[in-house]
Amino acid sequence: MNKTRFRLLVFFMSLSLIGIILVQLYWVNSSLKNNDEQFRFHIQQVLGKVASKLQANDRYEFFALYTHFRDSAGRKPQREEMLTYYNRSKSKNTGRKVIYSDNMSQRDYNLFFDNQDAEKYLSDSLPGNTDDERRAALAAGPGKPGDMEVWQQYQLDMYLRDFREHNPLETRVAKDWLRKTLKTELSQNGVDTHFEYGIYKNGLATKIRSEGLQWDDETSYEHNIYSERDGNPGYRLVVAFPEKQTFILSSIFGITSLSLIFTLIIIIAYLSAINQLIKQKQISEIKTDFINNMTHEFKTPIATINLALDAIRNPKILNDSEKVQRYLQMIRDENKRMHSQVENVLQISKLDKKELDITKEQADVHDIIEDAIEHVHLIIEARHGTLTRHLEAKRTTALLNDVHFTNVLVNILDNAIKYSPDEPVIDIYTENVKDFILIKISDKGLGMSKTTVKRIFEKFYREHTGDIHNVKGHGLGLAYVKRIIDDHNCNIYVESEKGKGSTFIIKMPLIN
Repeated sequence: MNKTRFRLLVFFMSLSLIGIILVQLYWVNSSLKNNDEQFRFHIQQVLGKVASKLQANDRYEFFALYTHFRDSAGRKPQREEMLTYYNRSKSKNTGRKVIYSDNMSQRDYNLFFDNQDAEKYLSDSLPGNTDDERRAALAAGPGKPGDMEVWQQYQLDMYLRDFREHNPLETRVAKDWLRKTLKTELSQNGVDTHFEYGIYKNGLATKIRSEGLQWDDETSYEHNIYSERDGNPGYRLVVAFPEKQTFILSSIFGITSLSLIFTLIIIIAYLSAINQLIKQKQISEIKTDFINNMTHEFKTPIATINLALDAIRNPKILNDSEKVQRYLQMIRDENKRMHSQVENVLQISKLDKKELDITKEQADVHDIIEDAIEHVHLIIEARHGTLTRHLEAKRTTALLNDVHFTNVLVNILDNAIKYSPDEPVIDIYTENVKDFILIKISDKGLGMSKTTVKRIFEKFYREHTGDIHNVKGHGLGLAYVKRIIDDHNCNIYVESEKGKGSTFIIKMPLIN
């Protein structure tokens, strides 16, 4: 997959994911708005019903007062007698005497109460013989007036307003009754959350209110429940829901949680897919690089071997035993070099499959270092370089595999030589730190960037220096080093600065 196609794929996948997330957010926001509208609609319905019940309660109280006087006197009351009855009555809640003023004329009073149809309206619209039955009938609203004239119904409303004016709100409405009524209506409409309530008159709070009531435009609702003589609202029923947002969120919590979970799964899967695509692309590039380098590595020794064979076939060379031996040694060295490269690949493969059997024995670390130096000594001399030993460790006995650990040191030394553009200058240090021996191999070569230091032990990874083949290798040497070091329960660190060289540090446990 070329870079353009890969970038387009990532772009469209990212665009699709962002679109899914935005759609989910839009859906959640729309659901919250719809639930808020439904909540507002239900509350207004509840307040309307409670307001009707409050007015029905006033009708009941007014009619109960009239009926009680009529039943006790055995006749219809006159206005003067009702006024006297009012003055002698006391509030059931406060126990105080209530004094009422004259707000309707003698003619209006007698016209209503002496009218048979008016009394029939009151009694027929309130079926039942007991107070509870009549209260239930009043709560359901007034019945049909039948043949009652419109002005008579209007007159009744006027008398009810007079009744409210001459009786304090606290004597007509009980806080517990209002709270229970609100709670019942809210439950029937599916609103099961904490609420505060109260009744206000002309913007001022009355005694009929809960202690925690506070007005808030977002969580409070109101409804007119009574009106003054001029038609303006006199009282307002207010209900507040401090936990409104929590209640609305809880209504969509289940489906929103599922949506969130599935969205997270999609995001994780997307990121994982992108990560795998990037890794596969990197692996593809690394493998291509590896094949190119391996081809180049094999091409040079094969060409050298072919040239040596052609030279040996030359009759002049064939009779010169010294030159023949020289060319045969050259063939042997190049063959050994190719064999070493193939062996590195096989060893890495076995390490990946955990099939490489590494047996460890007691050995002297300084001896292993000397063996490794012997392997690269001729190469350093050929490049006119120097290798200086600083073997200061006193305790040097460790448990290791001499062959593989020698290969580890040879690989590090070989890198120090290859990545030194001028004559190689290499220093090897050893020292004891508690129960460990530290092996440091320093060079004055090209050095590495911080990014390269982090990835130097990855399989097939190589830092390029312009030309892909300017430094021989195929990115397996240090990967092999890291695997062997880990198998020996050792640690390896790299300190490097671009243009100033590198230092490889091996920390190895000693045998007590």
